[in-house]
Amino acid sequence: MHSISIARTGNRAARPIRIAACAALLLSPLALIAQDEKPGIAFSAIEPGGPLPAGWKNLPVVRGKPITQYTLVQEGNTTVLQADANRSASALMHAGNIDLTQTPVVAWRWKADKPIEGADNRVAAKEDAPARLVFTFDGDTSKLSIFDRTSMAVAKHLGGQDLPYATLMYIWSTTATPGSVIANPHTKRVQMIVVSGQPGDAAQWQTLRRNIVQDYKKVFHEPPGRISGYGLLTDTDNTGTATRAWYGDIQFLPGP
Repeated sequence: MHSISIARTGNRAARPIRIAACAALLLSPLALIAQDEKPGIAFSAIEPGGPLPAGWKNLPVVRGKPITQYTLVQEGNTTVLQADANRSASALMHAGNIDLTQTPVVAWRWKADKPIEGADNRVAAKEDAPARLVFTFDGDTSKLSIFDRTSMAVAKHLGGQDLPYATLMYIWSTTATPGSVIANPHTKRVQMIVVSGQPGDAAQWQTLRRNIVQDYKKVFHEPPGRISGYGLLTDTDNTGTATRAWYGDIQFLPGP
C-alpha cells in the first residue's frame, strides 16, 4: 500500500481537513482539570451575568473566524447559558473528567430559538447547528485506515495539534429524524446523532438523556476510550447566518 505524503495532500485537502479538525475540536490544550472535580456543569447555581465557570474555555474552531458568544442569563427563576452565533463558530469546552464505567449517561436541557436557514449537516458548506453537545475520545490510531491517519497527520501539520481519535456529537438538526446518525462530511471520525429539530421543537425547552457508551458503540463499532473533552457548540460559520440557543445544566449519571 503506497503512502500519501502530507505535502502532496496538503494543498488539495487543506481546507476540508482544517474544517474537520475544527469540527473535532483540538482539545489537547485543555489539560487543566483536577481529577476530583465533579463532571458536568450546573449553570443554575451561577449568578446571571457572571463569568463562565473555571475550567471551561470558549475555543475558536477556525482561526480568524468570529467566536460564538456564551453568556449566563436568567430565564424564569434559574440561570441558563445563552449562545449567540453570528457567522461564528466556537465551542465552550472542558477537559475530560468523566468515568464512563460509573456514569455513562448524560442528561441535559437545551432550547434553540429556530432552525438555521439553509443548514444541512450532511453537506460541508451548510454544516451548522443551533445546539450541539460534543464529546471527544482517545483511542488507538494505529487501527485506523490510511485515509484517516493521513487526515490526522495533515490536520496536525496545519494546526499543530493532534485530532481526537473520535468525536461524538448530539445535535439539533432539521435534516434528519431523531436517532439518525450523520457522519461529518469531511471525516467519519466525527459522528453526529440527531436528537432535536422536529417541527414543534423550536423555542421549546427539551430535556434529553443519552447513554454515551451505547451511542459510541453504535456509531464507531467498538467500545469508547477515555473522554478527552466535552462541551457545547453553537455555530453558523458555514451558512453565514445568526442563531441563538440556550443550554441548561448538564449531568452525568449511572446507566442504563
